[in-house]
Amino acid sequence: MNIIEKTANSEMFFLLAGPCVIEGEEMALQIAEHVVRLTEKWNIPYVFKGSFKKANRSRLDSFTGIGDKKALEILAKVKREFNIPVVTDIHSPEDALMAAEYVDVLQVPAFLCRQTDLLVAAARTGKTVNIKKGQFLSPESMRFAVDKVRESGNEAVMVTERGTTFGYQDLVVDYRGIQIMQQACGCPVVVDITHSLQQPNQTSGVTGGQPALIETIAKAGIAVGADGIFLETHPNPSVAKSDGANMLRLDLLAGLLEKLVRIRQAVL
Repeated sequence: MNIIEKTANSEMFFLLAGPCVIEGEEMALQIAEHVVRLTEKWNIPYVFKGSFKKANRSRLDSFTGIGDKKALEILAKVKREFNIPVVTDIHSPEDALMAAEYVDVLQVPAFLCRQTDLLVAAARTGKTVNIKKGQFLSPESMRFAVDKVRESGNEAVMVTERGTTFGYQDLVVDYRGIQIMQQACGCPVVVDITHSLQQPNQTSGVTGGQPALIETIAKAGIAVGADGIFLETHPNPSVAKSDGANMLRLDLLAGLLEKLVRIRQAVL
């Protein structure tokens, strides 16, 4: 049973959360243990997130990972030890085949959401496919990406809103898009509450962010009926090797989830 089937009858939103990139086993297990404890408390279906490598980097000297096989084995260990599904990003058809041996959900990055070969390869693994909406696409147009997965024989697909390009160095979330994508795509819609607050294309070559607004984006997403929440979290974002500027500090997650649960209960 895939994650979509498991959460289909749940009244609670589901959560995809973890570090931006796998930095090491100890850190991954620490984050997973903490989030599992919180999600069990509030009956939130949970998928551990961690990229086994980062291919979309601004600079050549940016951190990309600890090694593909090593990172994937850590994801598999998280899955075994906590009995939870795991999700990772893929960037090529070869990545899809390799990662499918270790994880439950294959995530297509926003910049690659129109790459037919990648979508077809992900679909053909039989794994759940999470397609992030391109920062350059309308909500309605995401149905064509979803169609590529379904027409390749895989109905286990969902899409994630992560903001739309607003000028050169900012993103904005159009909350109308959540309902539009639910209707146009006919699948669960997730809101990425940390990448939506990125400030890309900084002159330093390091993406900025506005983590103080994470709660605002998250509460609005749940209030308008998002099926799931995606976020990146780290014990100390200031030393994270990727995307630390827009991560949620791990010890702040409990307070955020409690508020989101209350909003979900209020709008049911």
